[in-house]
Amino acid sequence: MSLLVQVFKWDQRCRLHHRVDILLRRGVKKQAVYPTKLAEVGRLVEARDERYETGQLFLHRIFGYRGVILFPWTARVYDRDLHNPGKISAATTASANTTQQHRTKEASLRVKANTSAPPTAATAQNGDAPTSAAFQTNAAEGTTSVGTASQVDPKEVKGKVQTFYQVLIDTRDCPYIRAQTEAVTFLGNQDSNRSLYAIPGLDYVAHVDIMPYSSSEKSPLQHELFDKFLTHAPEADPPFVGQDTLKAWQEKNHPWLDMSDVHKETTENVRITVIPFYMGCRETPASSVYWWRYCIRLENLGELSVQLRERHWRIFSLSGTLETVRGRGVVGQEPILSPRLPAFQYSSHVSLQAPSGHMWGTFRLEREDGYSFDCKIPPFSLESKPDDLGPPTPATPSAHDKKRDDSD
Repeated sequence: MSLLVQVFKWDQRCRLHHRVDILLRRGVKKQAVYPTKLAEVGRLVEARDERYETGQLFLHRIFGYRGVILFPWTARVYDRDLHNPGKISAATTASANTTQQHRTKEASLRVKANTSAPPTAATAQNGDAPTSAAFQTNAAEGTTSVGTASQVDPKEVKGKVQTFYQVLIDTRDCPYIRAQTEAVTFLGNQDSNRSLYAIPGLDYVAHVDIMPYSSSEKSPLQHELFDKFLTHAPEADPPFVGQDTLKAWQEKNHPWLDMSDVHKETTENVRITVIPFYMGCRETPASSVYWWRYCIRLENLGELSVQLRERHWRIFSLSGTLETVRGRGVVGQEPILSPRLPAFQYSSHVSLQAPSGHMWGTFRLEREDGYSFDCKIPPFSLESKPDDLGPPTPATPSAHDKKRDDSD
């Protein structure tokens, strides 16, 4: 599947008009023939620097899916590349320039998506080895630093406040995108229950990845929560406004949906982005177990394809334990990041028998020319919250909750 944006120009009374139609193209292979069916989706509108409103339709700049904005989040982005500009090559700069070109009306855009099914998340748990590592976060100043227990690296990474959005994904696009569509998970009701539940079709999207468009349809997006959360209001801009059910759902589930920190780092033109989320605490007869989920995106900014071969994690717990986790690929896959399909996104979970800790590691990548290298995963903290989090309140009981047991 690909999303195709075509530009039409015509003269009328000596004036030049621009019309941008967004078309959805699906190709079906049959006896070496690729018939194409085009369906109009809407009209691309001008991207803006200001925050988008609830109900704004958009295309995802990286993954190409159709979505709608539910509400915004404000997060601190800790970008280690900003403190080491030499790590980013000309290919990264070229990629950024290309992004800006994609967001203009005069450009012809083709966004292709993968047809692989969403993977299953993996689980990592704390071990028993001692550690000398330390991770410090200064929330007031928005800085992080990494070093040893005896001496923390004085070189701090300052966080920059940026806007992200909670969005719904069009279910018609879910089978074709290289990102998990069941990445937003929560714990079961029972204290001793380790089962995870997912709400399909929820995602977090950065402001820069929003490509807004408009549609004349009353229900332009297919998701079972669309009509429950939004209502059509032709006089409004955008013409979809949040219902009371959306506001109540957001307020009730704010603790486990909340995102606060985003971490980024680039190695050899491959950028890793990590977003951690605290999920809550579950009591066992012997101890308390704290759970987090984390979302990871790998993005190839270079011209040569790379393939993820191995993962290497270090997981530190405040209880004084350090575990090393090694394995092939991620979530059962060894994704290829090519110039045509440059990104892959997945989520996983970790549990500690302490209220805080941190994680860091590397991905072993192999380039198409045979060169292998370790791509750094930026260190990120695992912080719990004072009050335990209960399970989220669904919009309709068990209508969109799906049980998921993690295994790696």
